[in-house]
Amino acid sequence: MLKHGKTYEEVYNSFQWKIPEFYNIGVDICDKWAHQRYRLALIYEDENGEVEKYTFWDLKRLSNGLINGFKAQGIEPGDRIGIMLPQSPEAGIAHIATYKMGAVVIPLFTLFGTEALEYRLSNSETRGIVTDEANLPKILEIRDKLPNLKTIVLARGKAPEGVLNFWELIEKGSSSFNALKTRADDPAFISYTSGTTGPPKGAFHAHRVLLGHLPGIQFPHNFFPKEDDLFWTPADWAWMGGFMDVLLPSWHYGIPVVAHRAKKFDPEQVFHLLAKYGIRNAFMPPTALKMMRQVKDPRSRHDYSMRSIGSGGESLGEELLDWGREVMGLTINEFYGQTEVNLVVGSCSEVMEIRPGSMGKAIPGHEVEVVDETGMPVPPETIGEIAVKRPDPVMCIEYWKNPEATKKSFINDWWLMGDLAKKDKDGYFWFVGRKDDLITSSGYRIGPAEIEDCLMKHPAVGMVAVIGSPDKVRTEVVKAFIVPKPEVTTGPELEEDIKKYVKVRLAAHEYPREIEFVSELPMTTTGKIIRKDLKALEIKRKSGA
Repeated sequence: MLKHGKTYEEVYNSFQWKIPEFYNIGVDICDKWAHQRYRLALIYEDENGEVEKYTFWDLKRLSNGLINGFKAQGIEPGDRIGIMLPQSPEAGIAHIATYKMGAVVIPLFTLFGTEALEYRLSNSETRGIVTDEANLPKILEIRDKLPNLKTIVLARGKAPEGVLNFWELIEKGSSSFNALKTRADDPAFISYTSGTTGPPKGAFHAHRVLLGHLPGIQFPHNFFPKEDDLFWTPADWAWMGGFMDVLLPSWHYGIPVVAHRAKKFDPEQVFHLLAKYGIRNAFMPPTALKMMRQVKDPRSRHDYSMRSIGSGGESLGEELLDWGREVMGLTINEFYGQTEVNLVVGSCSEVMEIRPGSMGKAIPGHEVEVVDETGMPVPPETIGEIAVKRPDPVMCIEYWKNPEATKKSFINDWWLMGDLAKKDKDGYFWFVGRKDDLITSSGYRIGPAEIEDCLMKHPAVGMVAVIGSPDKVRTEVVKAFIVPKPEVTTGPELEEDIKKYVKVRLAAHEYPREIEFVSELPMTTTGKIIRKDLKALEIKRKSGA
């Protein structure tokens, strides 16, 4: 638990890890609270507005029934169980059950197509899967290609032949089960990378990873938990930002979670949800915040009062920070991490100055540096690669069935994050870009983040992605793909105005020499812009292929 201090240094220096030898996520997030029979764990609102509530006592009994149902199907400790569900009680129960029985969770996005599913289920040799009616046809289509997949469970609805019903499986199983006594270093889940830089790799995580996440939850959420806290996120629970940044840490502290994820993100509906349930804490990806910012005067319609918002995945910039203070009544704290090593840098407005554009400082418990090609920390204001020192409880065990990729991720005792940044003399980290996103133009090394931040302040820009476009003279030139705001009319005049806007605010070599207005940007299922797709398009165009 973080100790509250007056300064960042006091909080960072006073923190010590306490990782027990034996530890089980399922017991920690559920069973330890179940003796408080009426302690609320989950508020679930479905797409039709119907509401269900579950206590920790409910979740313990239901997860035990599911475990016994799994065991009756021959699923054993160490087997992999896929969870391909939207935010729902069934998803939470399946997580708890899998951890308690010593099996391994495979989180799967509901937006995955058959090829993405086949790769992950085949690579992980998944034995069982829990899914819903919308996604069952995908599983059935590839079932013959997955010899290890023996058990398919349908969360809700009528199960066809060869598929089991989730609630019937629970009903047939006993509500009693003694959770497996797992060690903190025993495997808990495999979370696959988004695949933006090659084939997805499975980050193989141990039970201890939840304890490793806790400082990264407490810090950006201003010493979470506090009285009356209630957590929600629009992020899918298959993403680390959903289940590891919100669901499981909240339940570790006995804090209830709101489960609701509409098929389409509606920013007006978000304000309604925040007010309806009195949500106090949220993880909001930058894309979601940018969409919410376009809602005019939400307080005139919605009586919301939040205590903390954490955001990660892309830099927010000054514009969104100002909007957060004005419209949300708080300072949005940023954090940084990745699937393999999550929540290691962040900000906390209660104990440190918030510097727009910065990711913050090393979160207590983590040793983070910017290093050179030899693994040595570089001087302040020098661009290098972000690295985290082992041992660290939030760090993955390895890449599943990929020892070569695991070995390449380390230099000495530093896990290389694949992101370029610089660290200033005060310890703040400033994101430059992915190693393969760096733009080289006329000898300059240019990161896209700062340019995107500047462009987002232009009144005509709704969303933007910046890449390096091939150029015979300059090697690359800065190109901006811009989604204009709905009421904006595009044309040469606007293009020139945007170029001048950046040129006078950043530097002459950083303004976008090329601008393309588009209706949408390619994104991963986690809401991150896929710059490599845009770059590939540009290379193809300019090569004449």
